[in-house]
Amino acid sequence: MSVLIVPGIGNSGAEHWQTRWQEKYADITRIAPASWDAPDCDDWVAAIERAVQASGPQTQIVAHSLGCLAVAHWAHSRVTGGAATDTNGIAGALLVAVPDPDGPVFPGAARGFAPLPTQRLPFPSLIVASDDDPYAKADYAQRCAQAWGSRLHRIGKRGHINAASGLGDWTEGWRLLESLTGLGSASAV
Repeated sequence: MSVLIVPGIGNSGAEHWQTRWQEKYADITRIAPASWDAPDCDDWVAAIERAVQASGPQTQIVAHSLGCLAVAHWAHSRVTGGAATDTNGIAGALLVAVPDPDGPVFPGAARGFAPLPTQRLPFPSLIVASDDDPYAKADYAQRCAQAWGSRLHRIGKRGHINAASGLGDWTEGWRLLESLTGLGSASAV
């Protein structure tokens, strides 16, 4: 079983928990879109598709911020585009800090990710939200969870749940990933 990292705009820097997980655990890969700083939704969806095809069955997706929106678009494209409706055996998705594309601080460069699909995701998913995320109010995370059929886990005031949140390796997040599907996850390197 493998883990696929889908970062947000700008990628995840060295101190971001996604990068730390990729360094710490085996069997973790990251999507490779054409641009991290000038994101194009179709390109990010294609990058997810390539990575999922390469990762094999029972992949767990771990998305942060804009990456969550890309995962929703990818899942929607797989189901509506006539691709395998099981989305290639995705075991589940941990969707962390889902941003509101209509919010006042959402990056203008990423406006192409709106409107957001509102169909149920075809795999188990867990949205992790912070009570003081500048990119989305807590009720937005609740609406996404309802639309996507996701469980919602609120972690209090942790900002955008990124490197600036001071989470280090974010062991709580790793435990949430493990609990999402009941599968064992990647082993330490």
